[in-house]
Amino acid sequence: MKRIFVSTYPFGQYNEEPISILRKEGWEVVLNPNKRKLTSEEVAEYAKDVDAIIAGTEDLTPLIQKNPGLKIISRVGIGLDSVPLQLCRDKNITVAYTPDAVTMAVVELTIGLMVSLTRKVHLANFELRRGGWSRYTGKRLGESVIGLIGLGRVGSNVLRILKEFRPKEILVNDLKNKSKEIQEIMQDTGLKVRQVDKEEIYKNADIISLHVPLTNLTRNMIGKTEFSLMNESTFVINTARGGIVNESDLFHAIKSEQIAGASIDVFEKEPYKGNLIELENIILTEHMGSCSFDCRYLMEFGAASEVVRFFKGEPLLNPVPDEELENQRKI
Repeated sequence: MKRIFVSTYPFGQYNEEPISILRKEGWEVVLNPNKRKLTSEEVAEYAKDVDAIIAGTEDLTPLIQKNPGLKIISRVGIGLDSVPLQLCRDKNITVAYTPDAVTMAVVELTIGLMVSLTRKVHLANFELRRGGWSRYTGKRLGESVIGLIGLGRVGSNVLRILKEFRPKEILVNDLKNKSKEIQEIMQDTGLKVRQVDKEEIYKNADIISLHVPLTNLTRNMIGKTEFSLMNESTFVINTARGGIVNESDLFHAIKSEQIAGASIDVFEKEPYKGNLIELENIILTEHMGSCSFDCRYLMEFGAASEVVRFFKGEPLLNPVPDEELENQRKI
C-alpha cells in the first residue's frame, strides 16, 4: 500500500475529488494534521516514511534528507523555490507541478490589487471605519505607466487584461525577447508597449508588478538601490514570490514616502508577522493568489492525478522541466 502525505492546507476542503482519486487506489492518504502551513521540520517528521508527498510551499530539503523512500513530489502550484531540484535528481525523486492551474486566479488578483491600491480603496476602508469621509482620489490605470517584470504565464495574461484599461504606456522586462508574444496580445490596439531594462521601469512606471520566479537571480531583486530609483508616486505589487522584494527595504521606502505604497501577497516567511503591518498605505494579503474555488480544485486535482499516473507507470502531464533546474543553478 502506498502512503501519501498531503502537507498543503487546505486540501480537498471545497471539493473532495482530489482526495477521493487517491483513496480509491487503496492508498493511505494522510492529511496535514495541524491545518496550517507546516514548518519544514514538521513536514520531514510527518512524511518521513511516505512514498509520495503532495506539497505546498514548505522547504522540502529536510524531508528529502530524512526519507530515503520518497519517490515523487507533486506540487500544488507553480513555484519551485521550496523544492531542491538537483537534490531530487540526485535521489531519483520525480517532481511534478501544476503550472497552468494557478494563472488566471493570480492575474485577476493582481489587476484587482492594482485598482484597489491606486484608487486608495484600502485607505478609504480604514478611514470610514474610524468615522472619516475624505473620498480619496487616485490615478486610473488608463492614465498610468505600468511596468511588468516577467512575461510568463501570469505576466502575459496581466498584459492581456491591462490592454482593456488602455494605459498610457506599458513597459515590459523579461530575460527572453517577448516581441512575438507582445505583438500577438497587443495587435490592433494602438497602445504603446516597450521592452526595456528593469532600471527604466523603476524610474518611469507608476505601477510596478512582479511576475518572476524566486531564484538566485531574483532574490532581493528590489531593495534599497531599486527603491531609490523610483518616484514618490510609484506603487509596487508582488503576487509572485516572497523574497523578490526585500521586506525591510520596502518598509523604509514606504515609511519615508520614497514610494507611494505597495501590495504584497507573498512573503519571505509565512504566515507573515513583520513590521509592514504597521503601515497603512500597503495592502497585505495572505498568499491568496490561487485562492479561487476553481483554481484550488484544478491545482489539487492536478497534483493528485500526477501521483496516480506516476504509480500506475503512466506519463506525467506536468513533470518539472530541465529549464527549472537550470534556473535554480543560476547564480
